[in-house]
Amino acid sequence: MAQMTPLRRRLLDDMTVRNLSPATQQSYVYAVAKFSRFFGVPPDRLGVEEVRAYQIHLAGRGMSWSHINQVSCALRFFFGVTLDRQDAAVRIVSAKEPKKLPTVLSPDEIARFLQAVPGLRNRTALTTAYSAGLRVSEVVTLRIGDIDSSRMVIRVEHGKGGKDRYVMLSPQLLAILRTYWRLARPAHWLFPGRAGDQPVSVGTLQAACRVATREAGLEKSVTVHILRHSFATHLLEAGTDIRIIQVLLGHARLTTTAIYTRVATHLIASTTSPLDHLTLDVVPPS
Repeated sequence: MAQMTPLRRRLLDDMTVRNLSPATQQSYVYAVAKFSRFFGVPPDRLGVEEVRAYQIHLAGRGMSWSHINQVSCALRFFFGVTLDRQDAAVRIVSAKEPKKLPTVLSPDEIARFLQAVPGLRNRTALTTAYSAGLRVSEVVTLRIGDIDSSRMVIRVEHGKGGKDRYVMLSPQLLAILRTYWRLARPAHWLFPGRAGDQPVSVGTLQAACRVATREAGLEKSVTVHILRHSFATHLLEAGTDIRIIQVLLGHARLTTTAIYTRVATHLIASTTSPLDHLTLDVVPPS
């Protein structure tokens, strides 16, 4: 666009002064040019409302959130630095990707899934993952000594963020682990790999999940993390305080755990509406 030539030069100079990489410079110039072309006018004649409309346009075309945010950064730089319109720049916000609700299996689906897991070690490991809500990295690094049957807890060392924590040891899981130990006789790692001196790999358990999903005839794609999501949701639906679930999952912030309140459908369904405390005649008087 002929009208954009001086602006393009100014934009390039501003980016060069601020030591932006050649790749970033190219992407910014391209983003501003497309923004201008979309409205058919020079970009310095456009404003925040056009930026917002353009963001919606990109989202409607199915552009990725990272692409939309890259365009937003380019336009924020263009308005704030090249045009020196800080009032407009601060109002250009990056798009926030909507958080997807986690996939959750029903208790019946959990039972079908676990019964379809091939191999004693893999089945016991995945049963442990669901029973205690463990991350896959936490399951594979469990040691024999982490199972404390006298206190009925499992010690999780070096969880996410390097933090240790305790989770519950289900009586049923304890019985399963004792049977597993009698049959497999693990020496150090609770779930050893083929060599024995190393724990089972994360990939092995995820592969076992794929096999079990297929054998159980489940339409949902099941991973170890889906078992963790299901653990948290089932606890919440059973009435467990969300702060206890936070501790069990090892979440640093309660807001992270709060996402499960959006998928605990049994809890939602059992919540009394304020309408139920009113006495109303549905049929109006004639």
